[in-house]
Amino acid sequence: MGKNEVRWVLANIVSSYRATFYPPEPSADRAMKASQLDELLTIKGVTRGNPVFIRIFKAERELELWMGRAERFTLIKTYPICAFSGTLGPKLREGDRQSPEGFYQVDQGALNPNSAYHLSFNLGFPNAYDRAHQRTGSYLMVHGACVSIGCYAMTDSGIEELYGLVQAALRNGQGRVQVHAFPFRMSAANIDRYSGHEWIGFWRNLKQGYDVFEATLRPPRVRVSGKRYVFDPPPLSVAGN
Repeated sequence: MGKNEVRWVLANIVSSYRATFYPPEPSADRAMKASQLDELLTIKGVTRGNPVFIRIFKAERELELWMGRAERFTLIKTYPICAFSGTLGPKLREGDRQSPEGFYQVDQGALNPNSAYHLSFNLGFPNAYDRAHQRTGSYLMVHGACVSIGCYAMTDSGIEELYGLVQAALRNGQGRVQVHAFPFRMSAANIDRYSGHEWIGFWRNLKQGYDVFEATLRPPRVRVSGKRYVFDPPPLSVAGN
């Protein structure tokens, strides 16, 4: 069976699962949730269309949504990750069922409103770093439906909020939305805890980018040199992200 056939079979299984266990919400409930999100954005001092930044933490099973205002990003909401695949560590090859770690970008072409997993956006794996290390894979997403074979799966209501805000930011002029995927929160204590792990060198490189954002509340410019991530100073304005 070819890769496309496998994906078609899995999509049908997911559709049946969702129809049984996650029936569609009434339109009134969906409208209420949208209104509650707008109220939260107002409290945080942002609005739909402001720049968006996303951080993912595997071990904690959390996805953070940040939005920009003036010269800083502010944390809007932390979502539970319903499911991800594999263990701590990067994705290495097609079919290893491992969710990726690293620095990714989402543009308008990455959005899929017709996803079999409710809604989705493609992380852009493999990125330049992954290709430099001969890592292979495709269709690594953040999506709904609460099931994963390599992606980061959210609840349907969660992906609706995320997708809508990412889409609004891109339509309003943000060229790409950065998504930073980490194995865990990159504290010094956690780095010490995993100091003997086979991927600690890779994770220390990820921590450099994590620390830039923690210090500035602006995502760094990310590039690859010598098979390592390199982080340049972030733009002075959130509009540059």
